[in-house]
Amino acid sequence: MNRGRKIYAQVVEFIPHKEFARCMERYDGERYVKSFSCINQYLCMAFAQLTYREGLRDIECCLHAHQTKLYHMGIRTVVSRSTLAHANEHRDWRIWGDFAQALIHEARMLYCADSFGVDLANTVYAFDSTTISLCLSLFPWARFRKNAGAIKAHTLLDLRGAIPCWVHVTPAEVHDVNALDLLPVEPGSFYIVDRGYLT
Repeated sequence: MNRGRKIYAQVVEFIPHKEFARCMERYDGERYVKSFSCINQYLCMAFAQLTYREGLRDIECCLHAHQTKLYHMGIRTVVSRSTLAHANEHRDWRIWGDFAQALIHEARMLYCADSFGVDLANTVYAFDSTTISLCLSLFPWARFRKNAGAIKAHTLLDLRGAIPCWVHVTPAEVHDVNALDLLPVEPGSFYIVDRGYLT
């Protein structure tokens, strides 16, 4: 019988827990919480991402299949679909946004000295957008065309480590060139864009 620690528990050891606690306290993430804490929600959603789950029902089934191992994975409560749905809907999204920025900062520090094929000391970014199709019956606010729904994600990618360091979501009809006004510009850095940003 394997008595070693679960791989998932070893992975989540690298989470900066103090930074997570600061993000949680900043937006009062534990207010009115009885059992399903922010860290449990984060661990469930991270597990879902790492195991390619496709929805809340899929997450619930997978976690129930590993019910006896959850405690050793760091998840200290029984997880149901309704509990996850309620937490995802009612907790402030800025907790996760700020924590993502903290993780991105740590990841960028790990790759800052790596070469990416060009001998430059400056930071080099690639900036582009992608249109994400959405079902109009589920997302009526995302109307793009007569029978289609979509949003657009404008992403700034640090080419050292291929780390996304800034993402802005807009309605799909927003032209790429309009996103340049929102782009955080870092002095001394290089920005690579396609022709869509020049017209």
